[in-house]
Amino acid sequence: MLKTLKGKGEAASRRDLRLTIVCERLTSRPTESGYVSADMKRGREMEAAAVRAYEARMGVFVKRVGFLRHPTLLAGCSPDGYVGDYKGIVECKAPRSATHLGYLRSNRRIPDEYFGQCLHNCWISGAEFCDFFSFDPRFPLELQTFHVRYAPSEFERMTYQRTVETFLEEVEKELQDVQALVTAAA
Repeated sequence: MLKTLKGKGEAASRRDLRLTIVCERLTSRPTESGYVSADMKRGREMEAAAVRAYEARMGVFVKRVGFLRHPTLLAGCSPDGYVGDYKGIVECKAPRSATHLGYLRSNRRIPDEYFGQCLHNCWISGAEFCDFFSFDPRFPLELQTFHVRYAPSEFERMTYQRTVETFLEEVEKELQDVQALVTAAA
């Protein structure tokens, strides 16, 4: 569940994302912190191995892709790859062992922290499904992989699009408010 601000209905993470996007639009620069933990570094280094493990388990070839833009909105995504002609997209993770174990024990659910990413990436790409895949080669062979397929319904996609459109309108209003400050100060 998203943590809301005291006395406000907006989640802190939503507000932070809105302000981050406004800052990026004002400065024309990404606002990433650049911080990379040991777990993040290992995950990046192991991503190719995770994709190969996914290909072996699913019997498919993953095509790598860069940034995908929505055709009309200022929105996009960077899935780890796709299968078919964007029939499906793939999100491969190589987490710490305790996290992987948690996924294995989750009753085949996409972890909450990745559900939004999977829905967003399906919406942007138009893919029918997103395969969430976790790989940890330190486990015994039969426990090295975790896979869940998520296929959002048309209702989920439409509801999500409305949510994104509303959010982007709020970003635009915030940007206009900040630009008005500049005009007033001049």
